[in-house]
Amino acid sequence: MAQLSSGLTLQQLRYFIEVAAEGSISAAADLLYVAQPTMSAAMKDLEARVGRALLVRSARGVTLTADGVEFLGYARQVVEQFALLEQRYLGRPPRRRLLGVSTQHYSFAVDAFVRMVKASEVAEYEFSLRESRTWDIIEDVRTLRSELGILYRNDFNRKIIDKLLRESGLAFTPLFLADPHIFISRNHPLASKERATLADLAGLPRLTFDQGANNSFYFAEEILSTLSSKQEIRVSDRATIFNLMIGLHGYTISTGIISGQLDPEIVAIPLDVDERIEIGWIGHAAIPLTDQAQSYLRELRAVVAEFGVALID
Repeated sequence: MAQLSSGLTLQQLRYFIEVAAEGSISAAADLLYVAQPTMSAAMKDLEARVGRALLVRSARGVTLTADGVEFLGYARQVVEQFALLEQRYLGRPPRRRLLGVSTQHYSFAVDAFVRMVKASEVAEYEFSLRESRTWDIIEDVRTLRSELGILYRNDFNRKIIDKLLRESGLAFTPLFLADPHIFISRNHPLASKERATLADLAGLPRLTFDQGANNSFYFAEEILSTLSSKQEIRVSDRATIFNLMIGLHGYTISTGIISGQLDPEIVAIPLDVDERIEIGWIGHAAIPLTDQAQSYLRELRAVVAEFGVALID
């Protein structure tokens, strides 16, 4: 069994990664075909060796402590790098790839995910893509349920978002700046305009993504969230919002980057407002990204660049 200089073993690290992913020692044991007492003992021994509590155990399963979150990030790095050594020098087949991404509702994030999966060229992988609420995206990344989060900032929400990220040990890295656009159906009366104004939108149903219990203006996915609207509909997913654009001539405000393949019936019209949308990714400030996460970000940048949007280096 491969053993690290500290007395930790790669097997312990792999066990810990699965326990964290499953949120349950018994579920991880079942997944890895290990007896539950053996898995439980391995986790206790791991915590004893590092001298820190990594897991909080309860009747519902386990959650990570703050030390556990940090340890998980490094454990993933070690296991991934060891797998690369095995592939290069021992001719071992690639191990199962892992990556979780949480994102606001952007089709370019989905496009990049598709490309990343196709480019992985491995027989086994476990990837997750969660289109979620702003608060939940931050929580997913904080707890390492997802390694990356994709969201936006602007002058209105920047202080609140940055404060929450700092308190969560996360950092925001800008990807690009976008001019605001409205998304509407191809048969919408405004679809032929070169630019739309706020006056054009008066009386039209405004479609926004529901933020649940954390329904603060600062967590809205759409800019100008404080402007009043006589007709407003909140939805939870992109398929619904696109159906309402088509069926009710509703609109939403976003980046203007839209996939013709994923969303063929929707067009983006520039909105004449003095605003910019800064899209970026969030991750743990003190934990380096895995190779798989870096691969996703490369695909994300490539997708955005194809729309002629200038990337932020």
